[in-house]
Amino acid sequence: MIDRRRVIGSIGVVALAWSPSARSQPARKVARIGIVSIGGPSADMTGSLPRNRNVRAFLRGMAELGYVFGRDFVTEPRGTDSIPVVAELADLQLDMIVATGGGATLSLLKQATTTIPIIMTAAPDPVSQGFAQSLARPGGNFTGMSLQSLELTGKRLQLLKELVPGARTVAVFWDPTNRELWPVAQAFGQTQSWKLLSVEIRNSSEIAMAFKVAVDAGAGALLIPASGLLFSRASQIAELAALSRLPTMYELRPFVDVGGLVPYGADIEDIWRRAATYVDKILNGAHPAELPIEQPTKFELVINSRAAKALGLTIPPSILVRADDVIE
Repeated sequence: MIDRRRVIGSIGVVALAWSPSARSQPARKVARIGIVSIGGPSADMTGSLPRNRNVRAFLRGMAELGYVFGRDFVTEPRGTDSIPVVAELADLQLDMIVATGGGATLSLLKQATTTIPIIMTAAPDPVSQGFAQSLARPGGNFTGMSLQSLELTGKRLQLLKELVPGARTVAVFWDPTNRELWPVAQAFGQTQSWKLLSVEIRNSSEIAMAFKVAVDAGAGALLIPASGLLFSRASQIAELAALSRLPTMYELRPFVDVGGLVPYGADIEDIWRRAATYVDKILNGAHPAELPIEQPTKFELVINSRAAKALGLTIPPSILVRADDVIE
């Protein structure tokens, strides 16, 4: 005898399997993400295994969230060689842009689009620079990570004086994209009765002359920020610092990776990795205007012992014990 309840149940299962609501949901379209960085040429940022360390960190963050390159998203990179035409990204129907490079690069993007979400990686001061109304509620199409550049200026100067206690004058390089740096450094130097020298660099052609100015003024040490202009010339600056025999404190590790002496600042690779969380939120419906801008939580002090030996500089034990990494 046929079990009617079993037959009816089987029919129901088959009907459910073929119903529209039970079919697998259509795959989400492949997201197109612009990448803007002054950390190297566009070729080093291309594909699923880019040579650029920051972009690799971003892709690692995406993988940690379950996104697969090529299946779920692709990137459209613009590096140091393409910054002048970065505005063209606004015409490529991108879902969002992950961008670093300081105020100048972000300003180009701000002029180019008010609709494409822009995720900042390491913006020096996004509120005062006009990219957000506040950290808690950006209010426009910009959100992401700040860099705390100015807040750490005093700490960098302290470490530099500890590293080179005999330096009577410390030169401070700055450019028009970070005008706030010099007043902050000057104010801190005055509280310590230190002599600081302001050296403005308006374009890349003035970098070599800036070192001559510092040497001629008797500077015994140098502070260099990671502004757009200077960061994009990291290799040149590290080489000139070595030739000028000026112990130099930088803001970010990439300067040391190309031969610089010591940086203290936010872990830039960690910031790029965390940028993936913003991509995830926006792809899932969040609006950048309502996503709070985060500040870095991971900082690093790196010592390049080879650069120190070339300068004839002995790293004090008090600094060595605090170093997160020592490059031999």
